[in-house]
Amino acid sequence: MPAMSPTMTEGGIAAWKKKEGESYASGDVLLEIETDKATIDVEAQEDGILAKIIAQDGAKGIPVGTAIAITAEEGDDLSGAAEMAKKATSEAPPKADSSQSEKPKQSEEPTKETKPKESSTESKPAPKEGKQDLKKGDRIFATPVAKKIALERGIPLAQVKGTGPEGRILREDVEKWKGSSAAPAGAAAPAPAPASADQYTDIPVSSMRRVIGQRLTQSKQELPHFYVTVDIDMTRVSKLREVFNASLAGKEGGVKISVNDFVMKATSLALTEVPEANSALLGDVIRQYKKADISMAVATPNGLITPIIKDVGSKGLATIAVESKNLAKKARDGKLAPHEYQGGTFTVSNMGMYGISHFTAIINTPQSCILAVSSPVATMVPDASEEKGWTTKQIMKVTLSSDHRTVDGAVAARWLQSFKGYLENPLTFML
Repeated sequence: MPAMSPTMTEGGIAAWKKKEGESYASGDVLLEIETDKATIDVEAQEDGILAKIIAQDGAKGIPVGTAIAITAEEGDDLSGAAEMAKKATSEAPPKADSSQSEKPKQSEEPTKETKPKESSTESKPAPKEGKQDLKKGDRIFATPVAKKIALERGIPLAQVKGTGPEGRILREDVEKWKGSSAAPAGAAAPAPAPASADQYTDIPVSSMRRVIGQRLTQSKQELPHFYVTVDIDMTRVSKLREVFNASLAGKEGGVKISVNDFVMKATSLALTEVPEANSALLGDVIRQYKKADISMAVATPNGLITPIIKDVGSKGLATIAVESKNLAKKARDGKLAPHEYQGGTFTVSNMGMYGISHFTAIINTPQSCILAVSSPVATMVPDASEEKGWTTKQIMKVTLSSDHRTVDGAVAARWLQSFKGYLENPLTFML
């Protein structure tokens, strides 16, 4: 299993493009490797023959460096390929061996410990201070949980002896109660019948989805997130976007500029004004970046991935539009190269196209900030220049999630004010 990126520790086999015994030339695609970020083609470095496939299509969690196939040169004897593959498989110890070898020991010890407890419980005499049978009309002392269980199971509390303080009936007393017509001790209400297989679909967790879950959980648990939100008037951006798209429509190879392209450009300019937000915590130092390499969150069938537009501050809106569309397509097709999604300094997550009015995003570590962009909404705002006293404007809500270890609240506020200023006066992009 080749390492397709510096951080890759394991991968999966998406599909072999060559069959066993088939020849290949240098540059031919041998197989597709599924990493935690994308599906990547693996090309042959020299001519040869695919003698034996060890890891079949769909294999997952293969550690980097593990043998996945046996190759040979033209003229080699392939009769020993199967034996070589068997030997290579036996030499690679399964990852779970150590944990599995410890499980019997761990399971044996609790068994030894629990047996005496069970026997002591069974031989333990009934408490002498248990509550005697109550006369009709007497008050029953029981915990709320005990009352709930008794009601669900139809158990008469007057017949249950409590072992709690002053004879109070506890949950355990109700669960262990045996009556003439009651269910066996500890028996719960009949469990619902399991759903039949035609009522659900089990979807295997991909390597990409598993790693996304691990990293986002780690980010949310370990990073002290805080959130700052601001409303932005997008009326001028909408008008300027219409003008730009109208002028580009008649040109060959013209692109359509989106609201997200304006957001990316404004983000880079704000990062130049407030560089503290363009940073990452790396051990004992806070690294502050001089260029804005902005990660752009893209939803794919396998999960979220963040391709990067490099040095956004040096590019115009048309260039940003072309690059963002190309990267988004490659991301959805699973064709991103490692350098296209590794090394961003700031992330933008835009859900405006889905009509979302507000949301917060989880920081993409080790970056310090991520910007959550919502959909512009037509909103009535006071306007003294209008005869009716109000006007309608396109208001967009954005929320900046920041790592409080590297970015203070005042820094986040200054960054958002700068970002808002550029979008509410988009002609400043030209300055």
